[in-house]
Amino acid sequence: MTDTSIALPSVDLSRRYVRVRGHQDNGFIDFDFSVGWPELVVELLLQPEDFDAFCRDNSVQILPPMPREDD
Repeated sequence: MTDTSIALPSVDLSRRYVRVRGHQDNGFIDFDFSVGWPELVVELLLQPEDFDAFCRDNSVQILPPMPREDD
């Protein structure tokens, strides 16, 4: 029988990351959130006060903005 398992990099599920994508005209903050791997994200929108609480409650590491494609 052939072993078809994939070797994945180690992950620390206690590490949480946020990368702000931008601010909406209605005040919402558009950001990416990830657990363990900063490359695997979900996009979320929160009001500023909720964003601050979310970051505090999850002890996130704020990542720098992604470079713009036209740079």
